[in-house]
Amino acid sequence: MKAVVQRVAAASVSVAGEQVSSIGRGLCVLLGISRDDTEREIDFMVRKILGLRVFEGAEGRPWSSSVAEARGEVLCVSQFTLQAVLKGNKPDFHLAMAGERAEPFYRLFLERLRSAYRPELVKDGKFGALMSVHIENDGPVTIQIESPLPCADPKQIAKQEKQQQRQQQTKPKVKSAAASSEQQDNPSGAEEGSTARSSD
Repeated sequence: MKAVVQRVAAASVSVAGEQVSSIGRGLCVLLGISRDDTEREIDFMVRKILGLRVFEGAEGRPWSSSVAEARGEVLCVSQFTLQAVLKGNKPDFHLAMAGERAEPFYRLFLERLRSAYRPELVKDGKFGALMSVHIENDGPVTIQIESPLPCADPKQIAKQEKQQQRQQQTKPKVKSAAASSEQQDNPSGAEEGSTARSSD
């Protein structure tokens, strides 16, 4: 799961020229859901978004308060294009979760975010719609957050690499054994067809 989090003075979402959601001071979150995401990634992202210290504290100290501490609003917008992989100059979205799975998953993310904060302060756009997102970035401040990869364990990665090396080492041996067997069956190296023709 990937998120682009922007500190904003204001933000809004419109669909077909009609505003469907808006916030004042707070965070605008563009969220890209991966096909491999689970509820673990939801909990990680909710915790990071609400704990991100990008606001001034009570004494005017910068980078000392979260959106929860600042009592700011949060506008979430689902954006599958964050999962794009470039093939040349063309974006490919095979890593993004398919729409029929992504929509309930995104609703669950919103539910967890609201239950961890104040429901009335969490807004969202319209899933799957062509949206116009107006963002008044304050700073500007833009932070990228990405959930840890499921296979990020160094021991597991090393084990997989050793298995691949063993497979690569055994393949040539199999080929050479087959070649040696063919040579033993036909030591002269002549083809059966040519031998038959010479006997005629």
